[in-house]
Amino acid sequence: MINQYEDQTKCLVALDSIIFGFDGEVVKILLVKRGIEETATTWSLMGGWLRPEEDLENAASRILNELTGLENIYLEQLYAFGAPDRDKISRTVAVVYFALINVKDYDEQVSDSYEARWFALDDLPTLLFDHQEMINKGIEKLRYKAAQHPIGFELLPEKFTIPQLQKLYEAIFNSTFDKRNFSRKFLSTGLLKKLNEKQKGHSKKGAFYYQVDSDKYQSQFNSFLNFTRF
Repeated sequence: MINQYEDQTKCLVALDSIIFGFDGEVVKILLVKRGIEETATTWSLMGGWLRPEEDLENAASRILNELTGLENIYLEQLYAFGAPDRDKISRTVAVVYFALINVKDYDEQVSDSYEARWFALDDLPTLLFDHQEMINKGIEKLRYKAAQHPIGFELLPEKFTIPQLQKLYEAIFNSTFDKRNFSRKFLSTGLLKKLNEKQKGHSKKGAFYYQVDSDKYQSQFNSFLNFTRF
């Protein structure tokens, strides 16, 4: 039995994270220069290697924390990429995760060891290996999840207005929604708590701020299927 293991080709396991962020206007992806890029104009997703003592979830969280300082963020496994020639240096399988953060909250936390930059989805540079394919799948999954569950809140600041929320979802889906229908549909979920505070400087009346009801968000996360079909 042991010989069956010894005779197999050894394979490295990489963990790569697609970090989606929202700056209030557009959805972006955080890319870095890790020192393994093929040219000076090539960029890479956040990533690192699986350690012998780690499971995949712990490794993905550790790598993301080491590179960005981020903790307790939305992180979900997306897909595994294992084409034999995807890494020209060594046989490597990449397990990809996607993370959702607010750009303004974490803009200064990226490790100084790496050159890092936010790129808009419609303005991505040349990417390492099959990272463009990874991002394409990540965008598909983000849109699917946002249509099925209220994960978009992870991309917003702690308090936000309904217009800000609508702008986020329009950026995710690259579409426009009717304002009244959007507001009615989201408020009907019961996930939002209205604050006694208004956004200043955007209109005479000002828009009220809202927060996510964290208890309902956790307990009723799966009960709002298709709630973004406006």
